[in-house]
Amino acid sequence: MANPAKTGNMGISTVKANPNPGGGLTSKLRDYCTLTKPEVNLLILMATSAGYILGTPGTLLWGRFIHTMVGTLLVASGTATLNQFLERVYDGRMRRTASRPLPQGRLNPGHALWFGILLSVAGGLELLIAVNALSAFLAVATLLSYLLLYTPLKRKTPLCTLVGAIPGAMPTLIGWAGGAGRLEPRAGLLFAILFLWQFPHFLAIALMYREDYERAGYKMLPSFDTKGRFTRVEILGFSMLLAAVTVGVAAHGSSSASLTGMTCLATFLLYCSLRLTQRGSRGEASRLLHASVIYLPAVLAVLVSQKF
Repeated sequence: MANPAKTGNMGISTVKANPNPGGGLTSKLRDYCTLTKPEVNLLILMATSAGYILGTPGTLLWGRFIHTMVGTLLVASGTATLNQFLERVYDGRMRRTASRPLPQGRLNPGHALWFGILLSVAGGLELLIAVNALSAFLAVATLLSYLLLYTPLKRKTPLCTLVGAIPGAMPTLIGWAGGAGRLEPRAGLLFAILFLWQFPHFLAIALMYREDYERAGYKMLPSFDTKGRFTRVEILGFSMLLAAVTVGVAAHGSSSASLTGMTCLATFLLYCSLRLTQRGSRGEASRLLHASVIYLPAVLAVLVSQKF
């Protein structure tokens, strides 16, 4: 995570920009890579690949699969870069993000802006030319809704998580459109899993870094929920919905092994959510966060295994 930021006047956490933003080529490349959030992109590609595989009606077309992955990765990387460009001042006020390249002044903001635009355009064209128009449209819609709706809403209302969960779940539909060329009701079930998953995942982060978010002016949690009790109950409720959907999907036409696997995963997530609800500690929020990172890839793997 980021190094603790220096505390300025009035308790505002700030980071001084690097007066000499130079550095070697390796350092620059590492900083540009950081802008794309590769750890987030890994989960995005897992969701996209699951959508593609499950949406393909017959034999998988591996060439189109690769183009779908590359195009989605480029758009996701561009979105992450543009998001950090837009939030560079606020990132500098948060301990967990203060060491990012833009708040530290290691990269020129204008260069980062063009880098994000080029990645996004390249990804959209990759999907449009090599996959299909529907996948390109969904990818562009994801980028625009994330940057123009979710990003500014983070400073206005806690409902930003609800809005942000929509573009957050879109990779499943991009993948499905790439494999099937259209969207079907079954794609909605996969979308629902990723949509619901984001609430225990991101609300756990919001609880862990509440003071950090408040320092930067982000309204990730309700102002009335000073002790986090409402948010913890909210997390448990969404975890229960997520567990019900994933087990329900597995129960519909899947093997007993898949159903057993989904049930075990759902029980695991609910256990962690319940512990957080009861104890409310930062440690329990961290455990739920890690549990959610395990849960999603495991669920997608169980679903994809039914294809083979």
